[in-house]
Amino acid sequence: MHKNFRNVDKVVYGRGAFAQLDGILNEKRKDNDKFMLFIVDKYFEGKPLAAKVPVHPEDIVMYISVDEEEPTTDQIDYVRDTVKSSKGIPAGVIGIGGGSIMDIAKASSLMFTNEGSSQLYQGLNLIKNPGIYHVGIPTLAGTGAEVSITAVVTGPEKKLGLKCDWTPFNQIVLDPDIIKDAPRDQWFYTGMDTYIHCIESESGMYKNIFSTAYANQSLELCRDVFIREGCGQSDVNDEKLMVASLMGGLSLTYSEVGACHALSYGLSFVFGLRHGYANCLAFNHLEEFYGEAVGEFKAMVKKHNITLPQNLAKGWTEDEITQMTEVSYKLDHMWKQAIGLDWKEKWTLENIKDLFRRL
Repeated sequence: MHKNFRNVDKVVYGRGAFAQLDGILNEKRKDNDKFMLFIVDKYFEGKPLAAKVPVHPEDIVMYISVDEEEPTTDQIDYVRDTVKSSKGIPAGVIGIGGGSIMDIAKASSLMFTNEGSSQLYQGLNLIKNPGIYHVGIPTLAGTGAEVSITAVVTGPEKKLGLKCDWTPFNQIVLDPDIIKDAPRDQWFYTGMDTYIHCIESESGMYKNIFSTAYANQSLELCRDVFIREGCGQSDVNDEKLMVASLMGGLSLTYSEVGACHALSYGLSFVFGLRHGYANCLAFNHLEEFYGEAVGEFKAMVKKHNITLPQNLAKGWTEDEITQMTEVSYKLDHMWKQAIGLDWKEKWTLENIKDLFRRL
């Protein structure tokens, strides 16, 4: 059965595009209880970007810190319950931040119209009712969350997304000016998320011409940004990375991610590691899955003076390794991409534990 996913409804791209946000939202302000909910990375509180957010007197702004952990089901439920009890259902939810903030915005938009905890909806097509209008504005480039059909959240038992046709944003605003001052390490780890998305997308059983076309173009842009002459943080490379992120997100949507992401989910669930960083830790040791791409990745790490810790597994308990393995093992779709439909006949929990022990 071929994938038949809905994409983002509208996209505005270009320097200064953020200034159009107020006009975009005005068309929707009469919906539901006639106020907007802005979910903004706490990093921007008190900074110039926050002053540019078009907040009206009736609106709610929630600054959320994502420095310590990725989005959780408890966090999504808190946003929904707090806003509903104080003002009702927003006309729209606007996420301004990196991938975690955009995932919070996507998940929250769904939960305003669905009862119970968000942990009930972790999986494919479990959401019962369409969510409310939602807008994504990335302040980092690389996660692909701006176009992804998944809102990735960590629950009590698993890290798994709310994934359905109602998850993608109704509108995204891609403004390269917003990402220009990203901290160097975060710029690298998040950018590598795009690189890894594309390598995984085109190296597994679900790859196809449609997904590979997006992946190939995204990878060329990533190489301009991270390894070729003129690489590094600059205005032109910010533009390239923002477009690479979008194309990488579309590539994985119509193919799939693989072993690296499966390991990354385990690392994030047990240790709370940020997604891009966890991906880098895993990808660094997966030559048998990704071949020469791992060597290219290592060259990018060296080029930008990024330090990835080694021998982490020596400090982990067997219980921690087992817990990570069990989280990863449940990601059947990722292992199918990496190994094949019969992957459970070829691989055991012990094989996955051995991958974690390399890190």
